[in-house]
Amino acid sequence: MDIPETRYVKTSGGVHIAYQVLGDGPIDLVYLPGYASNVQWLWELPANARFLGRLAEFSRLIVMDRRGTGLSDRFSPEDLPPLEVLAADLLAVLDEVGSDTAVLFGSEDGGFTCAMFAATQPTRTRALIFYGSDPGLGKSDHWLTAERQAWRDELLRRADEEWGTRIWTEWDIGTCNPRLLADSAFMDWYGSFLRFSASPAAAVALLKLSYDTSVWDVFPALQAPTLVLHRTDDPLEPIENARAAAAAIPGARLVELPGALHYLFEDTDPIVDEIEEFLTGARRPPASDRVLATMLFTDIVGSTQKAADVGDEAWKRLLMQHRERTRRQLALHRGIERDTAGDGFFATFDGPARAVHCALAIATAVREVGLEVRAGVHTGEVEMAGDEVAGLSVHTGARIASLAGPSEVLVSSTVKDLTAGSGLTFEDAGEHELKGVPDRWHLYQVVS
Repeated sequence: MDIPETRYVKTSGGVHIAYQVLGDGPIDLVYLPGYASNVQWLWELPANARFLGRLAEFSRLIVMDRRGTGLSDRFSPEDLPPLEVLAADLLAVLDEVGSDTAVLFGSEDGGFTCAMFAATQPTRTRALIFYGSDPGLGKSDHWLTAERQAWRDELLRRADEEWGTRIWTEWDIGTCNPRLLADSAFMDWYGSFLRFSASPAAAVALLKLSYDTSVWDVFPALQAPTLVLHRTDDPLEPIENARAAAAAIPGARLVELPGALHYLFEDTDPIVDEIEEFLTGARRPPASDRVLATMLFTDIVGSTQKAADVGDEAWKRLLMQHRERTRRQLALHRGIERDTAGDGFFATFDGPARAVHCALAIATAVREVGLEVRAGVHTGEVEMAGDEVAGLSVHTGARIASLAGPSEVLVSSTVKDLTAGSGLTFEDAGEHELKGVPDRWHLYQVVS
């Protein structure tokens, strides 16, 4: 089989994302490998070529390298991309190849990006498929046993010291796909694949990012038909994770495949069979008014006293400056203004990190004219009706903002969990009761 041409799309941020397109089936199928990938070198392994070729028999297959890996632009290990950026890269590829809707197939932590994209872009998502994924910690903290923590620590140490060497490949494959240890051609290919996929520092950074990211709060917002595939005796990711993930995703179908394997380097025919059966006859999801969104609420602190101190005319000028500066930051951070009530703003974003950075920028901008704002950020499922945004999550965001102090940005734990790798730092602000909102909420203060 001929290797498809590697192409590039340049994102709005100037990053080049490498991708390939193969096949002309009626369904667009995007395959996102795990943290290590190289779209060109994948084809050098016959088992991989067969796997991808079979997927392309019933789809137009789109394979891509996430930023920082393979043939896509690399980044500094200190500049990790959060999920919303990776989802935006995926959208850029779909737009480039003219795909209105696509099935998203993520293996390992590639499933994180698929989940984020599907929740924030439901009308562009035809179906979801996960394989061998760990949905992150979050609500599954009790699964991080001492043994698994020791494994993760050892993995990071070895990646830093042995990435791509024979020592690494024998240890890694010996754990995840031990039957391949005796295949010398595969072992040679695998070492080269890792070296061509990422540098040691990037590999460590990407592994840490996958450990710090949790998508549990995204699962209930998924609307597309979802298939969760997992090996019953997966030696790396316990089957309990897949069972819990499938239970958390509305209407998801879980298929437990036999075998003590993890990587998709062998015995992939049953996986392709399940995917083909799942997609045959699958219907395009109807347009929905439910979507995952990040909400930002801001409010001027001490506005009544400030107006009394400066007088009516000066206060009007200050309000105008406040609105101009706030709207400028919303535009720069791709926020959508939803409402301006009194001296506060309500805006939505398609990514939590952008919303938090926007809140910080607004606080700085208005402080220059002698004003201080409080801000709250929350990510949750909302109901859309034209330009109107409603739902309990909207009330939650507003209540979080009301608890913030001058020039302070408070966020929900959902926002903190979804912004791993964004460079943001948080301090624990404790648990709080939010008026009119069920349960107690753990909040965090943004410190950078």
